[in-house]
Amino acid sequence: MAINTFIPKLYIYTFVWSRNEKRDILLHEKYSKTTNKMEYILIFGFVWALMLIIKADATRVHGVRGIAINQESGFDENYVVTWGQDHVLKSNQGKEVQLTMDYFSGSGFESKNHYGSGFFQMRIKVFGNNSSGVVTAFYLTSKGDTHDEVDFEFLGNVEGKPITLQTNVYTEGRGNREQRFDLWFDPTIDYHNYGILWNPYHIVFYVDSIPIRVFNNNTSNGVNYPSKPMQVVSSLWNGENWARDGGKTKINWTYAPFKAHFQGLSDSGCHVDDPSNNSKACGSSIYWWNTMMLSVFEQKVYKTVREKYMNYDYCSDQARFSVLPSECRYN
Repeated sequence: MAINTFIPKLYIYTFVWSRNEKRDILLHEKYSKTTNKMEYILIFGFVWALMLIIKADATRVHGVRGIAINQESGFDENYVVTWGQDHVLKSNQGKEVQLTMDYFSGSGFESKNHYGSGFFQMRIKVFGNNSSGVVTAFYLTSKGDTHDEVDFEFLGNVEGKPITLQTNVYTEGRGNREQRFDLWFDPTIDYHNYGILWNPYHIVFYVDSIPIRVFNNNTSNGVNYPSKPMQVVSSLWNGENWARDGGKTKINWTYAPFKAHFQGLSDSGCHVDDPSNNSKACGSSIYWWNTMMLSVFEQKVYKTVREKYMNYDYCSDQARFSVLPSECRYN
């Protein structure tokens, strides 16, 4: 998973910039250590110019997407603890939340509001060391037996092996639409920004403003699409029965308590006062997120990230599905 291996070769990266930070993620070309000093100068000059060009483009494309720290809301304004109350710690005037899981309980919180569309983001840092079987989740859900849901789930691993980021989409209570990624950074070291864009046209999963998955609205082709009002939920819980090696690798409780950290508790969605209301008004173009489409630049980054870092796609699992789900033709 790690790409920060600079010895003995020099690597060139394409940089993707968001409002708050710049991230090096796409590994393109390798130059051997025999490259002379003049070539190094030319290479670095080229990369610096490329960075400036991409920064200008990313500012235009991503300008409204980052979480501005000075605009963050406190936890109690938009969220409420739903379980494991004594395992939740709020700090920095409610702008940071720590969830804890031990042998007795996990913990979680959810938004006070229901939404009909929006662009939902959180900065998350997950537990390091040995976390196999531990699941850190950030998702949208309508709840109930026929719920709609859009998931980010971090699947812990034994020490020294990468944590997997799993995405999933549920409609009418049916999921089984997993796509999994090995990230280009270690999510246990620092906070990173994870975003879910949900509008009438598509759902886009973002990592540090980089699109990694798109689920298009193909209801016109008979494919269900999340449309029920949903809440934002985050949780830390015991998933040892399935999360690693099909449940073969269990949680090592000697590493407990496990902790996950959350920032960016903002509110960027169309409120639905009555959860039973489908709220077609939330699809209006007056909401900026309903006009968000992938730029040409984003489409290129999206394709490269999926080629390099996606390690499982349900749409390619013919051993699991004798007939692939119908949406696989369109997503």
